[in-house]
Amino acid sequence: KDFSISMALVDYIPVAFFAVAAVILMRDLYNKMSKGAFALFAAGCIDIVCAGALKATYKLLYAAGICDFEALNVMFFPVQSIGFLLAGIGILAMVCHKQAKRNDGIALTVAPPIFTGTFVFVTLMVAGLGLMDVVLCILSAKLKKHAVIVLFVLSFVCSLCMGYLSSQDFAKASMNWIAEGVNVIGQGALLAGVVSLHRNGLAELKLHNGERV
Repeated sequence: KDFSISMALVDYIPVAFFAVAAVILMRDLYNKMSKGAFALFAAGCIDIVCAGALKATYKLLYAAGICDFEALNVMFFPVQSIGFLLAGIGILAMVCHKQAKRNDGIALTVAPPIFTGTFVFVTLMVAGLGLMDVVLCILSAKLKKHAVIVLFVLSFVCSLCMGYLSSQDFAKASMNWIAEGVNVIGQGALLAGVVSLHRNGLAELKLHNGERV
């Protein structure tokens, strides 16, 4: 695996971008979500950040010659894809349904086949991020900030590219640098869009027939 310390450090950048965007969204959307929807969204965001940070840590440990902590690498896709799906479902529930007001054994004889593919997890990841971006585009339209939609579309396109790149050989340094570049652009676009919505009154936006929920 052709990893370098600089490559590992760059891998933390999109993680930080997403973490900041997620915190801003959780603060601005908190009063618009039911406890269930917010729990799904928050849990999903935490999963995504943890998965990304642990994968970057795996690369750093490997590049520094400390150890090959393979578990951190193997868990990346399952944890992150489930996180994106949970976050997507949570934020979609916010706009699709009016939210309730908040009050602060048998042993097998044949061994099963081993599944090592990532397609299922990539699909969940893309679907979850797609749901998030669609809802953010809807919120952009409600705030009459149509230009911001371009940033969320770019974020989603980058996620599709990451889905494709995940099928390539990540033992090569070139593929890692390409993937990191795409990820930085995608998460940077997401962060820029979220910051723009925040500055233009996302926290004060009223949903569902003008009622603040």
